[in-house]
Amino acid sequence: MNLETPKKFRGLVNQAHQVAEHYFRPISRKYDKAEHAYPKELDLLAALLDGMNAGSPDAIGATSASKRGAAREQQEGIKNGGNMSALLGVMELCWGDVGLLLAMPRQGLGNAAIAAVANDEQLARFGGTWAAMAITEPGCGSDSAAIRTTAIKDGDHYVLNGEKIYVTSGERADSVVVWATLDKSLGRAAIKSFVVEHGTPGMSVTRLEKKLGIKASDTAAISFSDCRVPAANLLGNPEIDVQKGFAGVMETFDNTRPLVAGMAVGVAKASLDRTRELLKKVCKLDYRAPLLSVSHAEATLYRLEAEWEAARLLTLKAAWMADNKLPNSKEASIAKAKAGRVANEVTLKCVELAGALGYGEDELLEKWARDSKILDIFEGTQQIQLLIVARRLLGKSSSELK
Repeated sequence: MNLETPKKFRGLVNQAHQVAEHYFRPISRKYDKAEHAYPKELDLLAALLDGMNAGSPDAIGATSASKRGAAREQQEGIKNGGNMSALLGVMELCWGDVGLLLAMPRQGLGNAAIAAVANDEQLARFGGTWAAMAITEPGCGSDSAAIRTTAIKDGDHYVLNGEKIYVTSGERADSVVVWATLDKSLGRAAIKSFVVEHGTPGMSVTRLEKKLGIKASDTAAISFSDCRVPAANLLGNPEIDVQKGFAGVMETFDNTRPLVAGMAVGVAKASLDRTRELLKKVCKLDYRAPLLSVSHAEATLYRLEAEWEAARLLTLKAAWMADNKLPNSKEASIAKAKAGRVANEVTLKCVELAGALGYGEDELLEKWARDSKILDIFEGTQQIQLLIVARRLLGKSSSELK
């Protein structure tokens, strides 16, 4: 694994960084204070990204995060494809603002789910949609297998009934990828994902959540009452494979968890960069000096930078494995667990190192600290990631190790 940014992606990375610095940062505080207001500035940016990404599997957005791109590659040897490009773009954009990245049209986690498991016909049909992802339910958070939303086959449709909560972009997105069970008696093997377009009768947004951070992004609760969805909107294989179990649906996370880890890496780097600038006014920041001979603030910054680098490399590895068609479920969870925890520690410590300046709204440090907390929670909590890693290392199933 080459640890340098692949040459073919350096242009994309530079473009993403320019967007973060000159587009996201200037409006970051505005939409942090105006929760639930849609950032209109993102419409133009989304159109520009669509043009940049047109026809390219190596694009910035969530739609390129899939093992499918690696399957189309014909050349031999190591590949850097859609997962790596999406990750590198996400890292840079979240250096600007996590909430605004999550609010970007057509870059929802549902788009990554479609890219991961949809068939060719569905990819073509949903290519221009903005898709949110609806998994969590009241009383069913970390245990995705406990989903109670049902999908009952009725002719050429499925009828959905249930409630979803904490749906990122749930109100603004064009459609929502909904996880539901075809047969509760068959357990997790019967859980499938469906693309449900906004405006479908029986689907309604019941409330918007008020949050600690990522306020530029809307987070919705959605109910489904006899909501009829075309059978063609079921992503992947409609057959229930008890032997394969939950694996088909869970493959989505192999692609999305590295992206969430990348968000954490991005916001942590933003905090480190700004704190380094502030400390330069009072510290020498000599990286050649032994830790015992520097101030506590310097030593703390160096330790945080080392933790950040570890999280970054683990995250790159998970995406690289996906591009090279290697099983990466364990590595995706390792990256998500490490990066989420590191982002929380780094952003809070940077507020502490900056003192009163870091706590005030004149700086974005306090905002980054608030934004970072969700990155250790959604797409599977820290505790769930560690449990998944333990299962992979010990060769245990979810029923054997809870």
